[in-house]
Amino acid sequence: MEPQTPTATRRVLVAKPRGYCAGVDRAVEAVERALEQYGAPIYVRKQIVHNVHVVKTLEAKGAIFVEETEEVPEGEIVVFSAHGVSPAVHQEAAQRQLRTIDATCPLVTKVHNEAKRFANQDYDILLIGHEGHEEVEGTSGEAPDHIQLVDGLDSVDRVTVKDPSKLVWLSQTTLSVDETIETVNRLKERFPTLLDPPSDDICYATQNRQVAVKELAAECQLVIVVGSQNSSNSKRLVEVAKDYGADASYLVDYAAEIQDAWLEGVTTVGVTSGASVPDDLVSDVLAHLAARGFGDVQEVESVKESMRFALPHELRKDLRAG
Repeated sequence: MEPQTPTATRRVLVAKPRGYCAGVDRAVEAVERALEQYGAPIYVRKQIVHNVHVVKTLEAKGAIFVEETEEVPEGEIVVFSAHGVSPAVHQEAAQRQLRTIDATCPLVTKVHNEAKRFANQDYDILLIGHEGHEEVEGTSGEAPDHIQLVDGLDSVDRVTVKDPSKLVWLSQTTLSVDETIETVNRLKERFPTLLDPPSDDICYATQNRQVAVKELAAECQLVIVVGSQNSSNSKRLVEVAKDYGADASYLVDYAAEIQDAWLEGVTTVGVTSGASVPDDLVSDVLAHLAARGFGDVQEVESVKESMRFALPHELRKDLRAG
């Protein structure tokens, strides 16, 4: 009898950290606690976080998601999303006598405060980010006369400034670290006196999740990222996985979206999730892979996270009173 060739072990490497960051955890909990405290409906301007499953779950509990503040009936409660809003949105809410709960991530608020401070000092501000993203719109609204968007390397040559000696860059918090550095280096070739922000704008969780994927990617033929198509940080994880050695990487909301063809010839699958993704969706992916022979699961931890943010102060006040 011919000796049988041993079947290669099919394994899954799961990134840690992954999933919910402190800002997302705070924002989602703010909507849940508001529903408990005040009762349904609670209105939320834009998606509280960029995840289809989270939005559907909160809708089932009584949250109503709207695109603009004008859609909220006068006098009702509205929660502002983790991505932040411009001063104009706050003013509109006040005019409509809305009770607001501001769930803006504190790390986004930090960038807003930097934008206001540099604008007050009459700096030109180059905001590195993606056009149309809610966070970019909110930050730009803090100082529209001073901020211009730099969306990728191709837009660097179109930048015009009043005074190159009073020029600073800021960034959207959910970008790829590598991509941002590349854009900044190109900007500094044009503007050698370009000032760096006083502290790193890219969120700790975004960086940590990208570091974790970099460690996995070189050992994986395939990396599955759980997250939604409108999640900037999730899409960046797909790009980072491919840049750092994975043959293929795909973004899925649910395990059912994984195609068996992706697994053909693959012995090692990496799994991670964006910062807006609850971990039960990752568990579903692992169960889906186990059913297809990928039963050896190893967690790869690159950084320990312990960050927590307090709930929005408007909500904390009422919870204490209750």
